[in-house]
Amino acid sequence: MRQPLPGRWEQLFADLEAQLAAGREQDARWDVAELTRAERSRVRLVDRLRASVGSGVRVVTGGGDAVDGLLVEAADEWLLVDLGVGRRAVVPTAAVRVVEGVGAHVAPPATRTASALGLGHVLRALARDRVVASVRTEAATLVGRLERVGADHVDVALEAPASRVAVVPFGAVLAVVSR
Repeated sequence: MRQPLPGRWEQLFADLEAQLAAGREQDARWDVAELTRAERSRVRLVDRLRASVGSGVRVVTGGGDAVDGLLVEAADEWLLVDLGVGRRAVVPTAAVRVVEGVGAHVAPPATRTASALGLGHVLRALARDRVVASVRTEAATLVGRLERVGADHVDVALEAPASRVAVVPFGAVLAVVSR
């Protein structure tokens, strides 16, 4: 029987080592891609929105209404958009259907205090300041002064007809736009 040549053995082992190294490199690339996908799966919309504060955005809500302006603030339950000319809109995040103008960057999670400021807190501040606003819902746009804010609803003292109050559940609010 003929003995394999030493050069052939060296070539065989070199080939096996190259295959093993290529396999390790491919596994490492796969691991990085898998870790990247896993990390992205934990990113919340509000964290991307907070990273985009200061950017021009278009926020489309239920019913197809759009709010266009500069994103001023983003919280777990609401966004604040500057519409220009002294007007601002509070958009509940639950009403958001599409946001254009958001970058790929992600902000670190908000502090516990910032996370605790829900939609009710914002609406109570507007009611305290006696703000006249348009409250957009899928059913109607109500114009009036925000009066009382409960745990899950807001009372709007309507401008017309005068002395009537509309009660709007938070879940129905698409946007509250200052006048």
